[in-house]
Amino acid sequence: MNAPEPLLPDVQSSTDARDIAISRVGIKGLRYPLLVAGAGGPVPSVASIDMYVMLPGDRKGTHMSRFIELLQEPREAISLPTLQALLRRMTQLLDAEEGSVELRFPYFINKSAPVSGVESLMDYEVTLAGVLEGGQVRVRQTVVVPVTSLCPCSKKVSSYGAHNQRSHVTIEIETDAPFPIEAQVRIAEEAASSEVWAVLKRPDEKHVTERAYENPKFVEDMVRDVAAVLERDARVLAYRVETENFESIHNHSAYARIERDKRAAPRPAPGR
Repeated sequence: MNAPEPLLPDVQSSTDARDIAISRVGIKGLRYPLLVAGAGGPVPSVASIDMYVMLPGDRKGTHMSRFIELLQEPREAISLPTLQALLRRMTQLLDAEEGSVELRFPYFINKSAPVSGVESLMDYEVTLAGVLEGGQVRVRQTVVVPVTSLCPCSKKVSSYGAHNQRSHVTIEIETDAPFPIEAQVRIAEEAASSEVWAVLKRPDEKHVTERAYENPKFVEDMVRDVAAVLERDARVLAYRVETENFESIHNHSAYARIERDKRAAPRPAPGR
């Protein structure tokens, strides 16, 4: 009969005499495959993941391997509700009072071109992030959406044509209810001069060009249009909207941003 292996010391759980708490300790930039909850079912992707917990001042270290072990546990496709559960499980597993998780990944949506109907995949940058503090979990979902914007001033002052450019609309929402990524993307696309596609045939290109010309937007217009939609959506507790135009006639970008926590004082009525 083999003798039992000697018990190895748990150095991380030993006492640290310096008694200095650490705000965040864990793993950063872990690449990991995952399924993302989508409107039509789970969507595969690969995420870059940061996972941290707060470490009390009297504890030597955290158990880094447990973060990876947690990701190995079977679970549903990642979404805001499952992210909340992941946060609570992580802090429980690492015996921590506070923790945070952030997942950054490309999300693909199959789109049909506006005239030809040809299908292609468009990718969007998505970030799901959550923080557990004081026993409460707060989660946010951020999507970066590429669109087209056409300058209203250029259209107004020019005898023919108007300059346009590719733009990024970033929408970050904090919510306590499910909010499909596809819906967030659509809000951004509808606020632009035109949405964009990975594949366009000539009839589609004509449609997109004319659509943008008939629908000019400043960066100010786009962030306000998005904010107006988010204001009306009861699922959204707080939001941040950014638009950056990668200008075609300047060597700099045009930029606008709106931030609001709807749990704070109500927004004043127009003209007040």
